[in-house]
Amino acid sequence: MRRVGVEEEFLIVDCVDGHAVPLGELLDRLNDDDGLSSEMKQEQIETCTLPRTTLDELAQDITARRASADSAARSAGARAVALATSPLPVQSTATPGLRYQRMIQRFGLTAIEQLTCGCHVHVEVESDEEGVAVLDRIRIWLPVLLALTANSPFWNAMDSGYASYRSQAWNRWPTAGPSEVFGSAEAYHSEVQEILSSGVLLDKGQLYFDARLSHRHPTVEVRVGDVCLFADDAVLLAALVRGLVETAARQWRDGVPPVPASAVQLRLASWQAGRYGLDADLLDPLTGRPRRAFDVAMALLDHVQPALKSQGEFDIVESLLFQALTRGNGAARQREAFAKAGSMCDVISDAVEVSSLPTTALRKLTDSPLLAGDQSL
Repeated sequence: MRRVGVEEEFLIVDCVDGHAVPLGELLDRLNDDDGLSSEMKQEQIETCTLPRTTLDELAQDITARRASADSAARSAGARAVALATSPLPVQSTATPGLRYQRMIQRFGLTAIEQLTCGCHVHVEVESDEEGVAVLDRIRIWLPVLLALTANSPFWNAMDSGYASYRSQAWNRWPTAGPSEVFGSAEAYHSEVQEILSSGVLLDKGQLYFDARLSHRHPTVEVRVGDVCLFADDAVLLAALVRGLVETAARQWRDGVPPVPASAVQLRLASWQAGRYGLDADLLDPLTGRPRRAFDVAMALLDHVQPALKSQGEFDIVESLLFQALTRGNGAARQREAFAKAGSMCDVISDAVEVSSLPTTALRKLTDSPLLAGDQSL
């Protein structure tokens, strides 16, 4: 089985009123946990699991890293919360360092306003050739992952109208979003070199494709998701991404070509997913036509079913997916909290409580998947 790792970015908020506070660099210095690190903005902190083979190990890591981030924040009078954007207005603070200074100088307001939290999943690949073949074949499914993880409806104390406004803010970067089919590792690296030769980007780290070859690890890195409010959904995302990678690698070995959807078509699908999440139609990955979100999610599950079954993960992934579809994603929970209290502070308070809960992903399920999902609320 391919090893998988998860990076989660968390917002650091004040314990009293929930506004974002610039403590990331301080927490990074004070904490001994190698799984915590500062990010571009001091109002966030990033966690990173170890590369794991089993979902059991990964779920334990995700729970432990979330607890570690929150514990570090508590030591400074704050909390770490799984929100992909701040519901309250914030003037974010750049983390000191030459690279971040250069990013702000070059990209202006895009970098100044950039305070979003994502979830990145790394899955091991055997070679760049296999990795690019995977990128070419998973790209049509990435908008579905965005819909499942959408967790950023609020921006500057307003309802943005989007389930994932993070995706809108993030896509202002020059290379963010879907890419075309590359065809080979040579073509991928040639395209990367052409982009870097333009002088627009500072370095390879700014290749913000929805999915890319990692320039640090022998992995495919899928970057399309919001940070998940529910730890269970982070486990679900990782499992689905690994299932997609394994399925794509098998297709490549069997000579199955990638679906020739254009980047423009995929941008439309991602916009639809970011706008509505699971609350309206998504675009079918194979036809590009509107289809019920539930049906598209089931099509994704069917697509990766053989890989999940061969890895002994199908039952738990099916249960986690039904749970997410039944209770809704993080955006739905945030809007529900606001509807009850009418206060962004209460939205943040509820999110702090929910995101600090340990994952229940590997519990023994004795009921049907739908009932199991209901019981987890």
